Amino acid sequence: MRGEKGVSRRRMMQVVAGGGSALAALSALTLGSCKATADLDITQFNSWLQGVRDEAAARGVSAATLDDAFKGVAFNYDVIALDQKQPEGTMTFVDYLARVVNDKRVANGRALFQQHQVLLKQIGGLYGVQPRFIVALWGIESNYGAQQGDYRVVEALATLAYEGRRAEFFRKELLNALEILEHHDVSAGNMLGSWAGAMGQCQFMPSSYLRFAVDADGDGKRDIWNSTADVFGSIANYLAGNDWNASQTWGREVKLPAQLDSNLVSLDIEKSLEEWRKLGLRRADGGVLPVVHKLNASLVRPDDTSGPAYLVYGNYKAIMKWNRSTYFATAVGTLADKIEQG
Repeated sequence: MRGEKGVSRRRMMQVVAGGGSALAALSALTLGSCKATADLDITQFNSWLQGVRDEAAARGVSAATLDDAFKGVAFNYDVIALDQKQPEGTMTFVDYLARVVNDKRVANGRALFQQHQVLLKQIGGLYGVQPRFIVALWGIESNYGAQQGDYRVVEALATLAYEGRRAEFFRKELLNALEILEHHDVSAGNMLGSWAGAMGQCQFMPSSYLRFAVDADGDGKRDIWNSTADVFGSIANYLAGNDWNASQTWGREVKLPAQLDSNLVSLDIEKSLEEWRKLGLRRADGGVLPVVHKLNASLVRPDDTSGPAYLVYGNYKAIMKWNRSTYFATAVGTLADKIEQG
């Protein structure tokens, strides 16, 4: 399944440690050898920044915005240390799910779902996204806004771009961040996020912000840091823009037969529920799978050959576009279900 498991475990360790961006973590953590920070010529950092300023200015970013954005920016060694850190050990999906979708997060999600039910119903109806999924993504990405990160996004992105292992990606995101500042949706001092540059309560990278962030409260700004309405609207707009289907859920846990071709475990393979039933799959409680007309499903096992298995639908794949991790996507679906059950 294109290596989701290896990525998801690294991402999982960050979530358990205190939230943060799905998109940013997957973008920043890369395989292969890491160039030691000591080998970098940091003395050239300011000259490199001037090149970024010139490129941003050519794209229409004003001198005033650039002065404000780069005021006090320095090479941040902490960012590189976090990027290069490889967590020791791994965690099974069962352990991951128990920690990420814990009782406290479920209880808080249910309470916030009720608190914001009018707004959630309005936004969910507008974008065609069930409110429980909006709340679930909000909860897993930033613990319902409590853990947005306190790194200056411009400094973090500049550091990662200059360090060079993913220079092109992070330079583009830095230029996107400067474009956001030019729009005056947020000030440079308040553009805070994760060490990898993901921003706000929904932890959007700047490119995702430019594509999907919305001004849902009508105040003229797309404020994913402080506006609950903008956070909900932006999450819903992202899902809607990635083929979300409001008439379907995300999937269900299933029991597998004793003998099943392991090659069938793949997001690239789709079969009807009736076909899966004929292959011996059952509900998690042992009951017979339902037959839903024109609903195809793929079989996933976050831990590949062990642990729970799930039949997942198109909406699961939409969540996977948010974060290419079966750990993450399954946790979002599970939390959404538990929020609804409350």
